[in-house]
Amino acid sequence: MIRLQNVHKEYAGRPALINVNLHIGLGEFAFLVGPSGAGKSTLMRLLYREETPTRGQVMIGGVNLTKLSPRQVPLLRRRLGIVFQDYKLLPRQTVTDNVAYILRALGVDELDVQRRVTSALCVVNLEDKASAFPDELSGGEQQRVGIARAIVNGPPVLLADEPTGNLDPSTSLEIVQLLERISQRGTTVLISTHDHFIVDSLRRRVISLKNGQIVADVDSGLYEMEAKG
Repeated sequence: MIRLQNVHKEYAGRPALINVNLHIGLGEFAFLVGPSGAGKSTLMRLLYREETPTRGQVMIGGVNLTKLSPRQVPLLRRRLGIVFQDYKLLPRQTVTDNVAYILRALGVDELDVQRRVTSALCVVNLEDKASAFPDELSGGEQQRVGIARAIVNGPPVLLADEPTGNLDPSTSLEIVQLLERISQRGTTVLISTHDHFIVDSLRRRVISLKNGQIVADVDSGLYEMEAKG
């Protein structure tokens, strides 16, 4: 589902990613870890086409992202689920309207919008907050709204870039366990994180970056495996 082939990314002649080769299959759940400056954020930005590689190919679902025109990028992002650290909710819109935003942008029939929004809110256990505004929610609840928005269109891939960076440990674990359950429904989930506790608790696939290179890729791995690279 996700494939990077010989990906190299430079900024002003300085490498951020070096000859990265990676495959994550349909329905897989994986963590992307590594110290600051390792290249995690760069790799994630390549996957939602915020950046393009200097060399190599980035593929999602058989689509070569490096060949997309600028006009095609918004459509790509509407087909992906993307969860950010800072939630990116619309402050003057209700939970329902935040989750429905992408569906309405795609012109989905309003009855179908309501059905899908209700279903997504049930997945994240927020159906009772449908009429609330973001500032009436806790940080964990806001992030669950972000996840509902990410899954409402049934994307095959969900990318979560430091989704627990602003949350306490207990809430962080709940959020990642929720993402794990979404993966079990058939969605490919990739989480970029600094959170050792969560990675070590779940013991799922761990892809470790260091100095722009993959130094470990281990099933049922631990966060500190990157240090052995």
